[in-house]
Amino acid sequence: MQLKEHPWWQAATIYQIYPRSFKDSNGDGVGDLRGITEKVGYLAKLGVDAIWISPFFKSPMKDFGYDIQDYCEVDPLFGQMSDFDDLLNAYHDHGIKVILDLALSHTSDQHDWFQKSRKSLDGKENWYVWAEGKNGGPPNNWLSAFGGSAWSFDEERKQYYYHAFLNSQPDLNFHEEEVQKAILKQCEFWFKKGIDGLRLDVCNNYFHDKKLRDNEIHKDKVIGNVQHTENPYNQQQHVYDKCQPENIDFLWRLRQLCDRYGDVFLMAEIFSDKPIQRMSDYVGGPGPLHSAYSFDLLTNEWYSGQFKKVVSETFQAAPKGWPTWALGNHDIPRLKTRWAADQVEKHKCFLTLAMGLKGSLCLYQGDELGLSDEEVAFEDMQDPFGKKFYPDYKGRDGCRLPMPWNGEMGLGFSQGNPWLPLPENYREISVEVQEQDKNSVLAHVRSLLTWRNANKAFFQYDIDFLWDSEGFVVFNIGDDDARKIIAANFSEETQKFEFGIGVFRVDPLFPGTGQLKGKTIELPANSYGIYDWRSS
Repeated sequence: MQLKEHPWWQAATIYQIYPRSFKDSNGDGVGDLRGITEKVGYLAKLGVDAIWISPFFKSPMKDFGYDIQDYCEVDPLFGQMSDFDDLLNAYHDHGIKVILDLALSHTSDQHDWFQKSRKSLDGKENWYVWAEGKNGGPPNNWLSAFGGSAWSFDEERKQYYYHAFLNSQPDLNFHEEEVQKAILKQCEFWFKKGIDGLRLDVCNNYFHDKKLRDNEIHKDKVIGNVQHTENPYNQQQHVYDKCQPENIDFLWRLRQLCDRYGDVFLMAEIFSDKPIQRMSDYVGGPGPLHSAYSFDLLTNEWYSGQFKKVVSETFQAAPKGWPTWALGNHDIPRLKTRWAADQVEKHKCFLTLAMGLKGSLCLYQGDELGLSDEEVAFEDMQDPFGKKFYPDYKGRDGCRLPMPWNGEMGLGFSQGNPWLPLPENYREISVEVQEQDKNSVLAHVRSLLTWRNANKAFFQYDIDFLWDSEGFVVFNIGDDDARKIIAANFSEETQKFEFGIGVFRVDPLFPGTGQLKGKTIELPANSYGIYDWRSS
């Protein structure tokens, strides 16, 4: 099958690095840019196309980098600009693209823009969302995703300011033309550096309703999210605090700027009540962005038919769009814990299915090792979200624990005291240990990526689900003459699927653990396989 000319990011596998927890190069207990550069060989061997690095910009670290104080400066905790330049060159030398993670909807309250806005200096008085109170309280009923009102009173300015997250993360007022220009300037700084893409944090949150109208309340039930089902934030219909029509206009401006710098990739995180619909607005038709991912495959538990439902609805909503799929990230419990009940072979099943989906794919650091979510004691907890709702919600620290590289002290992550505790059971599944085990999760992911990289031509075509019920999923992808069949059984019983016409064989690059008997696939409990189909 011939691969048509296509952008690098189509069918790319993007490895997300949470820098605090990846590799510490200087012994201070926190991962850094030099640590990421040290591991370029590991990621090249893994077979990924790109890395996405969570924020390393100057920040007071109230939300660990997603509260940015200066978009164009490296925080000293992670190194300096020359370290980033070295990182960029090293990964480019290995043929790996570099994507940065920008939180543009809000800044830190320590940002110079906010400090001037609260004092109404340099024409920045309206750069943030300021409003008078109402009836002795906040301007409206909007809630923070991190708990409580989304409004805080500023004693200096004697007004309320809006923050969709922490009160130390004030939201920018994108209705101001000068704000848009300033944000585009920050993005262009990195485009000029030669980066290959941006991951746009909560990119549907840039604009708010100018009239500050109240959100309505869900009447039937609380709408849970992947982080904390009981959070009052999920009781509201977020009609006015995000997903405003002006958002798309700004994203077109960003896209036009991006296109001036070549094949630069724009990938959005969609944080919405109706994520698939929002994705269709942003990437389908075509929309202003190259791709987007939602939280539809990041749920706390999988349900029967979920893969078929989510994938089918995504392509129905945006038939010309290109989705990105994510089964894990730095904000939710690990895939192995959420969906695989901490079972290794079940975890491999989900990874196999993800690798076969049409679209780009995000792989969160440590999922290639089968790391599980580990509970962090309250006294060791760092996540402000977890501290706010503890003990009902234990926060995000469990999925941010440092990477185990070997069995030495500090597990090869750091020679100092790590910023989060290192689970002792991680020693048994370190990179060093798994390198010696041909049946390890690491070996499994390397084989999958070898297969995916060799078969990118198939991802030009539609995906067709043949079965998705009760933990048994079978789908194929390709054209009328040749298709790849991906199957996984994460139920506890043997499953079979019989095909009709055509010629079948086990894929030589990824034989899996199932069996092919004539035209029947037979998969024992928690097994998987990839198969070739030819019309004749």
